[in-house]
Amino acid sequence: MHILVTGGAGFIGSHLCDRLIERGHSVVAADNFHLGTRANVAHLANEPRFELVEMDVSDRPATNALFGRTPFDCVFHMAANSDIARSHADPSVDLNNTFLTTFSLLDAMRQHDCKKLVFASTSAVYGEAPGRIREDHGPLRPISHYGAGKLASEAFITSFGENYGIQCWITRFPNVIGDRATHGVIYDFVGKLVRDPSRLQVLGDGSQAKPYLFVSDLVAAILLAWDKSDEKVNVFNVGPSTTSTVRFIAEAVAKAFGSDPKVEFGQGNRGWIGDIPRFEYDTGRIEALGWRPNHTSDEAVLKTVDILVGAAIR
Repeated sequence: MHILVTGGAGFIGSHLCDRLIERGHSVVAADNFHLGTRANVAHLANEPRFELVEMDVSDRPATNALFGRTPFDCVFHMAANSDIARSHADPSVDLNNTFLTTFSLLDAMRQHDCKKLVFASTSAVYGEAPGRIREDHGPLRPISHYGAGKLASEAFITSFGENYGIQCWITRFPNVIGDRATHGVIYDFVGKLVRDPSRLQVLGDGSQAKPYLFVSDLVAAILLAWDKSDEKVNVFNVGPSTTSTVRFIAEAVAKAFGSDPKVEFGQGNRGWIGDIPRFEYDTGRIEALGWRPNHTSDEAVLKTVDILVGAAIR
């Protein structure tokens, strides 16, 4: 297949490009380098079935021109803001980078008869929902602009699917961590200790507890859903059945850094406005296809800590 990966030089997108190339597909990675980096895909520079295009997918004429130049069999839409705290200060970040990228892409797909879309969504579409959250939970009331942008994207994906025959696979995942990460709690903690090895300030009291998913486990789930589900609209929660607390993460980073920093916790159980302090997923649907993560949440955290701290202190 000839495949477009938006956000293809980003954290998740670059790992996805690797797996698609391994499967024998031809891949065009489109990225505006808002969060992605050329270094993430530098190892693919001499791969004849890979092309990196610098562009903003929210630019409708540019996206339409890309589809006019290169017919695509399927699109993996990974491009988004994904930094919830940043969009609190500037809501237009999620309007442009999370929602308008989706609309621009869908419009190009409509005009160029591309019928398959795999979409990276998020647990943030659910808002603060009690219990183990299933895919059919409702009403959906996101409390972050990021979650709202993803939910609006899902709505337009399904409406375009009904109007123009586009089949979609929507995966809703939690905090994704691993090598090439560009943001998130572990990345932030490591950055803080690089700047000041003597102290680590933590937003909130450390009791926040969420599932953390290693990036290779996520990519495996996305591809399995794409391979094995064939409804018009395919929606899956993806994540481990376990959770990790921010306190566990802070202490793991402090220990790995080796400087014996003083860990200073804040007040309350939220790190920032729009932060959801704890949630749990029901992942029965993706598990029924045969997927299980290779790492528990804590294992994913410890593996990522080793990777990011190792890179920071080399």
